[in-house]
Amino acid sequence: MYVERASRLPGAVVWTNTPSRPGAARVLPDGCMDLLWHDGRLMVAGPDTRAYLPDGVTGPWAGVRFYPGTAPALLGVPAHELRDRRVELADLWPAPQVRRMSDRVNAAPDPANALEELALRQAAGAEPPDPLLRQIVTALDAGRPVAATADELGVSARRLHRRSLSAFGYGPKTLARILRLHRALALARAGVPFAETAARAGYADQAHLARDVRELAGLPLGELLGRGG
Repeated sequence: MYVERASRLPGAVVWTNTPSRPGAARVLPDGCMDLLWHDGRLMVAGPDTRAYLPDGVTGPWAGVRFYPGTAPALLGVPAHELRDRRVELADLWPAPQVRRMSDRVNAAPDPANALEELALRQAAGAEPPDPLLRQIVTALDAGRPVAATADELGVSARRLHRRSLSAFGYGPKTLARILRLHRALALARAGVPFAETAARAGYADQAHLARDVRELAGLPLGELLGRGG
């Protein structure tokens, strides 16, 4: 079962998940990066460009999902270096430090809370989030075109692309596409008909919505929502 709550770290989410069977936990791209705990290990999930399916992995997971663009400053690595990857935290930070952190989480009554504490301590020693990054996310999530977003924020298209690669792991067009997918899923899950969902989320038509969902999520929309074919 998947459960999440708002974190004390602004914009972040703390979650736990125990998949019912291997491969059951389909993870959709969302523009975010996660600090993960599983099987006594600490890992980092980079930004995805397609659905991720853990292969043959069972047992409980805990994670802190960071607001888009905020994780690279906490982890000390550009997001594009972790795109579509899951890596051991010890590959990014000194192994002795990670062992101490792992021991602390493994000994905690609630690994999710302990993981959140690690994230809070790391954030306390990092620079404040760049407000430009949140402005980029807000504009693109509202359906603003990339070129208009760059103009409104007073940055060149080249700088917007460069900042997006470092902060989000991909360019602003890909981020906008992923954010649009989640707008559409929220509407469809609320019972909005697929044709109306497509129009309200910013797709050209329902066929465009269907193609994007299949490419990004790996399933047809109806199947993704549990409505059969």
